[in-house]
Amino acid sequence: MNEMDVKVRRMMMRRPARFRRLDGALADLPVEHPMLLSELDGFLTGLLVLPDAVPSAEWMAVIWGPETDGVPAFEDPRDVQWFAAAVAARREEIARDLARGKLQPILDVDERNGEPLWEDWIVGFADAIALRPDAWAVLADDRERADSWSRIETLIEVAFEDSALDSVELDALHDRAVHDLIAAVHRLYGAPGGAASDAAGTAAAKIGRNDPCPCGSGKKHKRCCG
Repeated sequence: MNEMDVKVRRMMMRRPARFRRLDGALADLPVEHPMLLSELDGFLTGLLVLPDAVPSAEWMAVIWGPETDGVPAFEDPRDVQWFAAAVAARREEIARDLARGKLQPILDVDERNGEPLWEDWIVGFADAIALRPDAWAVLADDRERADSWSRIETLIEVAFEDSALDSVELDALHDRAVHDLIAAVHRLYGAPGGAASDAAGTAAAKIGRNDPCPCGSGKKHKRCCG
């Protein structure tokens, strides 16, 4: 087991209370298939690596769920404020980790064998890609990022059970999946001159009091979650 995998396993075992609370809040969303915490983490990471910036109201609508039409799904405004703030805090934390080259994805663990369930995380990352598929398509022609993008695509295909790999190749991929995932995301984020770094840096900036609230309510931040 390499050093990167050890760090990820330690994070999975020591999940802070704030993550457990956010996981519970996601499960309580009144939608048929709410995001898992690991999916949310992959989704937020994908947004930060995405070559094009996505308005907060648009990506928050994905988190709320398709049945909500983008409307915050909690009846109590205090729950909406806490949830939006918790999501924003995790997004900023991911942005700082990416900037330092130390991404620490939130991954669930298979209780049967202790293996990381990276597939949920990559499904969330794929949800971010789906918001701007054309922006990601250009990476295939980018020498700096083409190999990393290919690795991400392979992981997505495996997660959605749409891969042509045989059983031996799948076993080998699972053994290195977390390492490949982290390494590929770092390279996609940090390629010299890439738009992804600029977009992520902008996303991590503090929200202005007169900016639209990231919870998707349509109100100014100062009159909602601010």
